[in-house]
Amino acid sequence: MQPHLNHTQAKLSLLPLLTFVGLFLGAGLYLQSQGVDYAFYQLPAPVAILPAIVVAFWINKGTINQSVETFIKGAGHSNIITMCLIYLLAGAFSSVASATGGVDAVVNAGLSLIPPSLLLPGLFLIAAVVSTAMGTSMGTIGAIGPIAYAVSVKTGIDPALMAGTIVSGAMFGDNLSIISDTTIAATRTQGCEMKDKFKENLKIALPAAVLTVALLVFLTPEPQAVETKPFDWLLVLPYAFILVLAVIGINVFVVLFSGIIFAALMGFTGDYQGAAFVKDVYKGFSDMQEIFLLSMFIGGLSEFIRVNGGLDYLAHKIQAVTAIIAKWHRKVADQLGIAALVLTSNLCIANNTVSIIVAGPVAKKLADDGEISGKRSASLLDIFACVMQGSLPYGAQALLLGATFKISPWEVSTSSFYCFILAFTAIAVICLRRHKD
Repeated sequence: MQPHLNHTQAKLSLLPLLTFVGLFLGAGLYLQSQGVDYAFYQLPAPVAILPAIVVAFWINKGTINQSVETFIKGAGHSNIITMCLIYLLAGAFSSVASATGGVDAVVNAGLSLIPPSLLLPGLFLIAAVVSTAMGTSMGTIGAIGPIAYAVSVKTGIDPALMAGTIVSGAMFGDNLSIISDTTIAATRTQGCEMKDKFKENLKIALPAAVLTVALLVFLTPEPQAVETKPFDWLLVLPYAFILVLAVIGINVFVVLFSGIIFAALMGFTGDYQGAAFVKDVYKGFSDMQEIFLLSMFIGGLSEFIRVNGGLDYLAHKIQAVTAIIAKWHRKVADQLGIAALVLTSNLCIANNTVSIIVAGPVAKKLADDGEISGKRSASLLDIFACVMQGSLPYGAQALLLGATFKISPWEVSTSSFYCFILAFTAIAVICLRRHKD
């Protein structure tokens, strides 16, 4: 009877996670049916998870004190704390670099270099560079979206095609950036270095980007000239600075702290002030408050699931679903299992970072069982979360661009060609490089 009891307890331990997803998804669907803008973002995730934590305490075997210790152990795990600290520094860098005019400089530098005959692929590359530099697809869309809309009106390019091009470039950078919250979450949950994940990710993202550029070259209409504003090349340097340091392999805390200082120094060459610098650093910290709290709460919740056998049970079920593929190749099956796991999570939650945090522990279990390297599992988590996020008509990216371009979010999501190409490229790489980590 003991195995049956353990099996029952393992299944029961997943109830809190299902509670969280159910509340988050249910609230989003209800508010969307009521016509509320950004319906899936009205209920903050750190609030939605609180009832799930209560359920976890209720079903956990042991005293209240023991349950509190279990929760704190998970929330205070070194990976969780490290992830939270990186979030803070990444937020501060993004805030300072943006406040000094770095985003506008990168956009205008890109526009000044684009030949009129390559407008769509050029805007894709600008969005990709800005998103990689900023580490956020939403920030990129907010900065470039209005410019792209004006270009679309002036040139007569299909608004849906233009919007899809921008979200495509934004998701490229969100997936690849070393300061993106998705990268931070993926690398910390899978236990790998950011530079290793970046290099592994690049092997999949770069071919997909090349194919997307080729497609956009074909889709670009007659050449049209676009006016650009003056910019300072010095303000572009902080983004290149942190990327180089990260790829070299410098400690991520050193990279981000140095980047913050460097961005401020470039700003001081203009009219940026010390008082503004201090406020922008704190603003960057504040911008990361939601994901900071959620990461800790998910860490505590995951510990309940882990100690009660829920992670092993879920990993076993995913392996059972991919059993047919496993007969051909176990490592391919487990990698496709990781992809399916995070795709499903993101479909329900409509937030790629949250979906990675939720799926991370199970993905780690699948990776360990299938002898898949941490850099590969982290790369797959981030890739397929971004694939789904960029394809969701109720995702924040499609909703914001839909409002900016005055079109349906569905038109935006169905035109984000890079996301679809990235999915096919990733699956091809999984199958073709099945004997490599």
